[in-house]
Amino acid sequence: MAEHNHARGEPLRRRPRGRKGSPWQALVAIARKVQDVATPLLLLALVLPRPAAWGWGSDGHVSVNRVAAEKLPPDVPLFLRGAVAELAYLGPEPDRWRDNSDAALKSSQEPDHYIDLERIAWLERLPEGRYEFYQRLYEKRAQTKDNPDDYLPERVGVQPYAVMEIFGRLKASFREYRQRRARQQPTDFVEHKIVFYAGWLGHYVADGSQPLHTTIHYNGWVGRNPKGYTTQGGIHADFETAYVSRNIAASDFANLVHAPQRIDDPFARYLEYLRASNAMVEKVYEFEKAGAFRGAGSREAFDFTTRRLAAGSQMLVDLWYTAWLDSAG
Repeated sequence: MAEHNHARGEPLRRRPRGRKGSPWQALVAIARKVQDVATPLLLLALVLPRPAAWGWGSDGHVSVNRVAAEKLPPDVPLFLRGAVAELAYLGPEPDRWRDNSDAALKSSQEPDHYIDLERIAWLERLPEGRYEFYQRLYEKRAQTKDNPDDYLPERVGVQPYAVMEIFGRLKASFREYRQRRARQQPTDFVEHKIVFYAGWLGHYVADGSQPLHTTIHYNGWVGRNPKGYTTQGGIHADFETAYVSRNIAASDFANLVHAPQRIDDPFARYLEYLRASNAMVEKVYEFEKAGAFRGAGSREAFDFTTRRLAAGSQMLVDLWYTAWLDSAG
């Protein structure tokens, strides 16, 4: 299996330093001669590197969290129902931790954004604990002769474990909120914590609804390719960031999301959700091959993408609601 880079999305592209006499040098010379404040600020905006795009892109993640927040029912605490703007803002939060200038932070959470389900097809059942999962992967790696490093946890990804661990934090915080209310103690600090955990959770849940976050074909088809799908990098960001930003708003899929339901087995249900997303990987490549993500795209691509975003919002609000209800136990 071919080795590939797991940084989901386009890397930061920093502008090269110019040589003497280059347009860059000319621009700097002009800035030095200008005395007012506005022009140097404009220059700074022009030369700073453009932020990288991952996941659904900032717009998609904001929309997924916003729609989920707007679907919270009356039996959820008012402070959370009133935090729509904060929850929407937090949707892209983990992507803000992926700047190359913070190498330790970036690398430590890269695998949280994805899981390559093809690499673990041999596992009849995913263990519920992250470290048991690691153990199974290392056992498989020790038994594999060709490309054994394909089974390193950082190659496979740990997306469902990141989701379940944040879900657990959210449930524990809801439990603390209930306890403090019962003792008539202030809840301000725990309320802030709950909003953060809920927003943070939304990022990874939304990643799971994007089919290319569940596959080895995350940014170009890998291996046998009888249908001639693109093998060039770029499909990932073209679909989830550029196409979504141009064509889709939260209002386009809000009506596809219904009131939340309690989930009896969150881990099992979340794995089903990821597998359903993975089943749509080839559809993304079919759309790309047909040019359906260019410009305004096609109606079929729009319907497909809004349904995937809606799936992310639905799973998210279901998990929020389940964490609230389960915290009473």
